[in-house]
Amino acid sequence: MSETYNILLLEDEPLILMDLEMAAEDLGCSVHSTTTAEAALALIEQHDEELDVAILDVSLGGGKTCFPVANALKQVGIPFILHSADLDRHNERIRELDAELIAKPAPSDKVIEIALSRIDPRSGASMRLAAE
Repeated sequence: MSETYNILLLEDEPLILMDLEMAAEDLGCSVHSTTTAEAALALIEQHDEELDVAILDVSLGGGKTCFPVANALKQVGIPFILHSADLDRHNERIRELDAELIAKPAPSDKVIEIALSRIDPRSGASMRLAAE
């Protein structure tokens, strides 16, 4: 028996998203993934009681960012990390989020492990036992 965590992935690059999804699934996570902030906000609204942690790409194309999603996660108490190659453009705003930043490129399994380390085991937030 091992713990299964629900992870939200917000990433607009399909190959990076797929790599993160596979790494999360390899570590036994249940994955909720999306490429847009709007879809991520909808997932948070639908699954906030289930989500344990999130990984957010900062720049989402078309001038959009993860900041609304980060703020929504903070409001419901879900920890998150930032995963970005675009550090200079959003540097000041990133600091305001007070979240760990993992610079791209980074091994997907390490990104997932760092995100999972942000889960407070005392919170009991949607941890479930899963068959191995």
